[in-house]
Amino acid sequence: MVVALLIVDLLIPSSTNLKDKRRVISGLVNRTRTRYNVSVAEVAYQNDHKRARIAVACVGCTVKVVQGMLDSVARQYDSHPEAEVTERAIEYVY
Repeated sequence: MVVALLIVDLLIPSSTNLKDKRRVISGLVNRTRTRYNVSVAEVAYQNDHKRARIAVACVGCTVKVVQGMLDSVARQYDSHPEAEVTERAIEYVY
């Protein structure tokens, strides 16, 4: 069994208040949960309307499966038109 955590820092340049940010983040989080069946949460910068840190947890039977899933999630975040990925990291627990 492999457990992995993807941490993604986002910049939301068009956001002018927390309501704008929440709209963008909640859409990303809900799409990620639905599409990939992973656990997702905003874990930092909750009161900063321009920044967000999202954590995505995934469990699988092999590293290849988990890495493929998290790479797909990362590509989804990279292609989002309203958010820029500023940093990304994957941590594995074996």
